[in-house]
Amino acid sequence: MSKPTLILSGPRSRGTAERWVKTAPHNTVVTFSKPGRTIPQNARMWAMLTDISTQTQHTGVRKSPEAWKCLFMHALGHEVAFETGLNGEPFPVGFRSSKMSKDQMSDLMGFIEAWVAENGVVFKESTT
Repeated sequence: MSKPTLILSGPRSRGTAERWVKTAPHNTVVTFSKPGRTIPQNARMWAMLTDISTQTQHTGVRKSPEAWKCLFMHALGHEVAFETGLNGEPFPVGFRSSKMSKDQMSDLMGFIEAWVAENGVVFKESTT
């Protein structure tokens, strides 16, 4: 069964939410969350990470955009860990950027921009 989602964007949607609460079965769980990251934020983040991955190294090794994402998220205090895969290669596990709010994503991109400024990476136009 799919979970209904309602964005509280004005009086009409708030009225709908009120009706849903009044008619919900006993013990229904209601969860509120901030808006998630946007599609443009996601596209910009991956463009930034791709530019970083092609222009820099970490510990003397080129890293994938996914690895750079995890490195930056870890630097900001998000729980990220690396496990060793069946092929012996490390892979990231833990906090997923797809679950980030708009504000968290803005913080991550701001941190990446600051790091880039200190490390000589040049972003392509697609990240502006």
